[in-house]
Amino acid sequence: MSRVKRGTMKSKHRRYILAQTKGYRFGRKSKERVAKEAIKHAGSYAFRHRKAKKREYRNLWTLRINAAAREAGFSYSKLIGAMKKANIAIDRKVLAELAKNHPETFTRFAEQLAK
Repeated sequence: MSRVKRGTMKSKHRRYILAQTKGYRFGRKSKERVAKEAIKHAGSYAFRHRKAKKREYRNLWTLRINAAAREAGFSYSKLIGAMKKANIAIDRKVLAELAKNHPETFTRFAEQLAK
């Protein structure tokens, strides 16, 4: 079996790894072994937090809708229940947008459901 010299490929791979850890602190940005470990952790955190972000936004929307609904004399659950009963399919993201940026429209919407 012939010998393979990996000088250029090895240094190219090392540069690639260290480029990914640009901006990290201490040895994580300059030492290959520690940098590899940091990249692995960063990737797993990024994956996990992409999932968590969706939950956090839904909670935020619920909170905003509830606050606006209580000003209009409803509770969150009563408002959502009335919407389901009336077959209105507006998602929470849009409702939260209405509650935050157009409170008078949201109040009129809630009053329409009450009737």
